[in-house]
Amino acid sequence: MAMASLVPRLLFLGFLVCALRPLGSHAGKLLVVPVEGSHWLSMVGVIQRLQQNGHEIVVVAPEALLYIKEDPSYTLKKYPVPFQKEDVEASFNELGHHVFESLPFLQRMLKTYKKVKRDSALLLSGCSHLVHNKELMASLVESNFDMVLTDPFLPCGPIVAQLLALPAVFFLNALPCGLHFEGTQCPNPMSYVPRSMSTNPDHMTFLQRVKNVLFVLTEKVMCNVVYSPYALLASEILQREVTVQELLASASIWLLRIDFTADFPKPIMPNMVFIGGVNCLHRNPLSQEFEAYVNASGEHGVVVFSLGSMVSEIPEKKAMAIAEGLGRIPQTVLWRYTGTPPSNLAKNTILVKWLPQNDLLGHPKTRAFITHAGSHGIYEGICNGVPMVMMPLFGDQMDNAKRMETRGAGVTLNVLEMTSDDLEGALKKVIYDKSYKENILRLSSLHKDRPIEPLDLAVFWVEFVMRHKGAPHLRPAAHDLTWYQYHSLDVIGFLLAIVLVVAFITFKCCAYGFRKCFGKKGRGKKTHKSKTH
Repeated sequence: MAMASLVPRLLFLGFLVCALRPLGSHAGKLLVVPVEGSHWLSMVGVIQRLQQNGHEIVVVAPEALLYIKEDPSYTLKKYPVPFQKEDVEASFNELGHHVFESLPFLQRMLKTYKKVKRDSALLLSGCSHLVHNKELMASLVESNFDMVLTDPFLPCGPIVAQLLALPAVFFLNALPCGLHFEGTQCPNPMSYVPRSMSTNPDHMTFLQRVKNVLFVLTEKVMCNVVYSPYALLASEILQREVTVQELLASASIWLLRIDFTADFPKPIMPNMVFIGGVNCLHRNPLSQEFEAYVNASGEHGVVVFSLGSMVSEIPEKKAMAIAEGLGRIPQTVLWRYTGTPPSNLAKNTILVKWLPQNDLLGHPKTRAFITHAGSHGIYEGICNGVPMVMMPLFGDQMDNAKRMETRGAGVTLNVLEMTSDDLEGALKKVIYDKSYKENILRLSSLHKDRPIEPLDLAVFWVEFVMRHKGAPHLRPAAHDLTWYQYHSLDVIGFLLAIVLVVAFITFKCCAYGFRKCFGKKGRGKKTHKSKTH
């Protein structure tokens, strides 16, 4: 009887604690300035968890939206921009078509340069319309936000944070050209830290180190096209001279969607927090449609195939080669593809416009994952322990694929040169060679062996910055040094000058002493000899 009466009391206390929990925490106001595409999709989970913790969240985004939607977890404020949703979609589709074009190196580089310049100008115009929107900016000032959460891949969020005088938390995978190292003043030795898109390992040969240095010299050209206009815009808005490095250095915390199971060891700074795998923590039950596909696969299981959100179509010839290769394996293939179905599509291949990628990868019947090696897919493969066949297309995907390949967790194919035989061979290799499954399971075990989940860690640091109005104690003094002070060139010059002065004085003293001791005596002897004669 006593136990029966105790249960309702415990339940009541539990409900009371849950109800009062938000009151005991610091419920703040958070402004989110996102970047479209997969960048946004990786941030949504953190925003939803923050809203569950009682925080009020406002997302500011352009009217031309693709993936950013209305949601109960935040208030969406749109602002007008000089382009349409169709323009953004066309840009994404053009990138998807561009990666499948077999062009000479110089022609490909020139075309890429022109596209980057055109797309960056489009996105810059959107940022300009945001910060010049006086009505919207005034309402943001009046809202008294506690901080800004943003992705600095496009440094519009940092400009808004500076304009509103708010602390900022950056949420990203990495920045091109190593700008995240410059923004954090983190050491970035070229001898063992591979440069972005170099596909170098961390243990480099001499020629690979030469390649690393050359990438440092050339990548600045492309990044200057994309990022220098933001410095000019910031200087105009903030009415003072601002550099891109200063914009990036304003972050209180850098939430980096990486960890050392999928990246090479390298230096980090106190305000750099690793949250790799933040997008693949939770799995939902499969819908009846996909559950039926998986169950019908029998003992052979399924292969999940997706080249990401930016590739909607593949050239017909390449699509047919892929379809032929897929048709040669006994597994059922679930292929996310929105283009025209290849005419030779085999019975084992099912085309879908969308698939629950993480949920499918977590199913015990999934045997392999064909991916473009984006950061989302790589970590979902690691989290669920599924070996990968990787077809990197652009950006950091080549580096991601290289890292997984060096760890024995997958096979990389050149999407331009591969044949149906190559695809068939790669799939059979990762499915039937047990070493690939063992290696990816080992990585998965390492990745999951951590004191706190990545999502909880991300939320903690966002709330930390909100509570303390920033994290200045984590800011290194390197930010306040000039380039010559940072490299101690002034100290080296001073010490070198002292050495030269001491050496000069010593030389003069020795020369004077030599003359005193030997100079006149020698002349005296010569004079004496001349007189005797």
